[in-house]
Amino acid sequence: MKYLSEEVAYLRGLAEGLEIESETKEGKIICKIIDVLENMADTLDDMQEDYDELVEYVENVDEDLADIEDILYEDEDDEDDFDDDDFDDYDDEDYEDEDELSYIEMECPNCGDLVNIDEELLFDDSVDVICPNCQAIILSSEEDENECSGCGCGCEGHEEK
Repeated sequence: MKYLSEEVAYLRGLAEGLEIESETKEGKIICKIIDVLENMADTLDDMQEDYDELVEYVENVDEDLADIEDILYEDEDDEDDFDDDDFDDYDDEDYEDEDELSYIEMECPNCGDLVNIDEELLFDDSVDVICPNCQAIILSSEEDENECSGCGCGCEGHEEK
C-alpha cells in the first residue's frame, strides 16, 4: 500500500511543480482530488496493517488449536501403546464388569413395559424397584401381605397344627 502513498505524493509534487493554484476552478478540483486520494491511501494503509495483525492472530490461534488437538487426540493415536503399568492405580475390585452382573426382565404391572432389574435388588428388602417409564412400583420393599408373619420365613403361610 506504500505504493499508493508514493503515487499520491508524486501527484502532489507534480501539482506544486506545475504551479497549479487552488484559487482557480481547475486548480481547486485537482487539489481536492489529490486530498481525497491521500485520505484513501492512508485508510488503505491502516486497513492493511489491521489485516496483517488479524492474519498473525488467526495463525497463532490455529497453532494453539493444533496443540490442543494433539493433546486431546493423542490418546486415540497411542491406543495400542498402553502398558499394564498404566493401570496400576485402579483396583479391579472397585469396578464391576457389566458382564458379571445378571439382570431379570420383569413386566411392569401398570404400563406393561419390560424392565431389566439387577438380580441383587430382588433380595434387598430396603429398595423399591420403580418402572422408569410410568414410575409405578414394580417391587416394593414393604412386607407382602401374603407372607407368613408368624415365623418370618417368607412363605405364604403355615398349616396350623
